[in-house]
Amino acid sequence: MAPQSLWLDRTLVALGDLTKAGSDAAVVQEVAIRFADRFGPADRMYQGDRPSWHRAVVESLAQLVTDGLVQRQRGLRLTDQGRTELDGARRRLEREPRPEDTDDTGAEDAVLTTAQTAMPVPGVISPPLRTAAGRASAGVDSADDLPVIVELNSRYARGTSAAYRRLDQLWRRVTGDAAPARLAHDYARGSLTMSQIKRLVAADAVPIAWPERSIVRVWPDFQVRSLIDATVSTVKADASHRSFDAYGDGIVWAVIDSGIDANHPHFMGYETLTDPSVKDLHRTFLVAGDPTPAGALDDEDGHGTHVAGIIAGGLEMWPGSPDAVVVAETRYNVDNPEEPARERRVVPDPKASLAGMAPKTKLVSLKVLGGGGPLESRVSRVIQALAYVREVNADNDTSPRIHGVNLSVGYDFDPTWFACGRSPLCLEVDKLVRSGVVVVVAAGNSGYGNLNPAMSTVAQFGLGMTINDPGNTERAITVGSTHRTMPHAYGVSYFSSKGPTGDGRRKPDLVAPGERITSAAAGALKARVSLTDAEERSPVYVEESGTSMAAPHVSGVIAAFLSVRGEFVGRTDEIKRIFVESATPLGRDPNFEGAGLVDLMRALQSV
Repeated sequence: MAPQSLWLDRTLVALGDLTKAGSDAAVVQEVAIRFADRFGPADRMYQGDRPSWHRAVVESLAQLVTDGLVQRQRGLRLTDQGRTELDGARRRLEREPRPEDTDDTGAEDAVLTTAQTAMPVPGVISPPLRTAAGRASAGVDSADDLPVIVELNSRYARGTSAAYRRLDQLWRRVTGDAAPARLAHDYARGSLTMSQIKRLVAADAVPIAWPERSIVRVWPDFQVRSLIDATVSTVKADASHRSFDAYGDGIVWAVIDSGIDANHPHFMGYETLTDPSVKDLHRTFLVAGDPTPAGALDDEDGHGTHVAGIIAGGLEMWPGSPDAVVVAETRYNVDNPEEPARERRVVPDPKASLAGMAPKTKLVSLKVLGGGGPLESRVSRVIQALAYVREVNADNDTSPRIHGVNLSVGYDFDPTWFACGRSPLCLEVDKLVRSGVVVVVAAGNSGYGNLNPAMSTVAQFGLGMTINDPGNTERAITVGSTHRTMPHAYGVSYFSSKGPTGDGRRKPDLVAPGERITSAAAGALKARVSLTDAEERSPVYVEESGTSMAAPHVSGVIAAFLSVRGEFVGRTDEIKRIFVESATPLGRDPNFEGAGLVDLMRALQSV
């Protein structure tokens, strides 16, 4: 515990910073705003119902009143003698040694460690922010401003909007900067240093009682990344096209990704992106403030275009020559194993075979992944996009404008960080599903890893409990990867993330083709293919692998299903049940394959 003289100086300076006479609670809050990043573990330990530092401030106030430096007259205020002493107190605090940058974030947020195990203790500062290792794993640098998401207290006495107003006030006092941005009603986002996070949380916690506190949790704004012709028959979409005319008519699917290239011929013939039902809905979430249509139909990376082409679109209605179509397959590159070679291959009847699972479904591009360089972004942008879908549907009184969402993005989940399936991103996915929108999520590509060779003769092995967020969401349809044409022979892809979830639920829900999937190329993916000047304007297709490619197979299959069985629109729990129960088992462990391979024909025949 800090010496009493230090608390006297802190309390005197805090009272001097108040613009008007304050209460005991106002002074305690001001001490937190100014000095909570200097508190030690003993200062934060509780004595009864309050932390020790609260009592230290209250006792200091009493002492300052006794010493004649503070008076209680219509609130606490400095006396003339107190104002004289103020400059000296400020100078002493400036000379106070700053605490070293340790992993301590306060007793209420500490991680208790024994020789056998580490048990996380509940706290407002989330586990990924509590340690340098956690911050590095979450993709944030403790030396800089940390992008954070603040979860607002839904139990705040005057409602969530009032909780945001309290947060806004405290945030401005701590940072002296602009307010945090409101995010999807229940959250706010912005950037803070670790020092500012500690001061903000301590100041908000001064009332002790939860109905008076605005912050439930402070999370890192995690980086999210992508989870990267013959498969239409693997999932029996071709048979369903012929037997049920299940082409996706009248269905709209949103693709939350890196954008979709509207200039690719794959999306022109069926007006996949320009149909009146969707042309006003495309949005970009890469800039601060409200989403904008600008840039949503550009794709510098190519990931979103590739994903979108698996769901919908095709060349059947394109007026060009089949000979102009360029298809490049992936081959091992001897000279550079890290960069696969792209070699041409011939596709028979490309105008018929190069099509999405539900060719006539319309797509909405919701761009959250940045252009150029690594495909990474922030969870807050994905949450914004999910909230946007809810808002679009809420504005339509008769029926939803957007029926489903594909999320081939996410981040690795660490079960020590938070309850599985309860992160802000998972909660927003769950909320969207409950509103009647199907959400299909890639399981992740972290199902295979390395061992330290000093510890084992086996250097590489499959990993369980590796489902990525938001794939841990209970109501989402989480998709793993299998072989594109021979799933029964080859089973689940080695890279596909495996279940169960960190809290013991079975995931993934389904598997779908995710190995060497051919789809529309744009941006950086297209740039890897050597093209002549004439071919630059041709439809170009490339192979990619990953659960990013498996998820859109399921999105397209469900869109095709809903175009025939329209009575199930909005009945998301029933849709998930139908596809899980009608899946074709591959004979593998349920934690690898879930219920099995998605099967559109069996799903249609089951209802």
